[in-house]
Amino acid sequence: MTPPKPDPALLEKLAIANRILYDQNVVDGFGHVSVRHDKSPEHFLLSCNRAPGLVSPDDILTYDLNGDLAVASDKRSYLERFIHSEIYKARPDVMSVVHSHSQSVIPFGATGQRLRPIFHMSGFLGSGSALFEIRDAGGNTDLLIRDTGLGKALAQSLGKHNCVLMRGHGSTTVAPSLELAVYRAIYAEVNAKLQIQAAALGPVNFLNEEEAALAAASTEGQVVRAWDLWRGRIGSIA
Repeated sequence: MTPPKPDPALLEKLAIANRILYDQNVVDGFGHVSVRHDKSPEHFLLSCNRAPGLVSPDDILTYDLNGDLAVASDKRSYLERFIHSEIYKARPDVMSVVHSHSQSVIPFGATGQRLRPIFHMSGFLGSGSALFEIRDAGGNTDLLIRDTGLGKALAQSLGKHNCVLMRGHGSTTVAPSLELAVYRAIYAEVNAKLQIQAAALGPVNFLNEEEAALAAASTEGQVVRAWDLWRGRIGSIA
């Protein structure tokens, strides 16, 4: 069944999210962000295969939870749309997903080290990030999530966490809103950079799980403050 048309304001916001992530150096020519359809929870919105910094509302496509186009388009799809489809399928609470290759995060996945909340802005990391090892799911691959099987394995590794590291690839963050998913992707990168710096100085006193939850409730309740700043930096998206 063809889903209803999404709210045009949501299409614009998703284009803005792409450009914010590019402006904040979380994505470059690669990476993507999606949002669950506002009128049909069994569908999600994701740009066509385009560099995030160039995405406009006209580039947004609609997919079902199998990663198939729900509305026909001649535009090329992202190969790794199954990251998004399988997470939405497994996590009804997730409203937005960001996949990126932000540079400071890569060493953690490659060494099997978790991101852990080093300051109050990254309380969403809770007790730490999850880790996805693609060899366990698909043997030797090009590390890309090319199908539903690999997407399902990634979603299982994510579990109830807000961030999963992908060895040799990048990370995926999730949230109950598009604004929060962008916030978390940005601060996962910031946390990674600070965690590396702190580890060079000595043992790190991370936030414990209760502190992380309290910090997240405080900072994420003000996400519009950061969103408005980031939005103001990117100008027109026409």
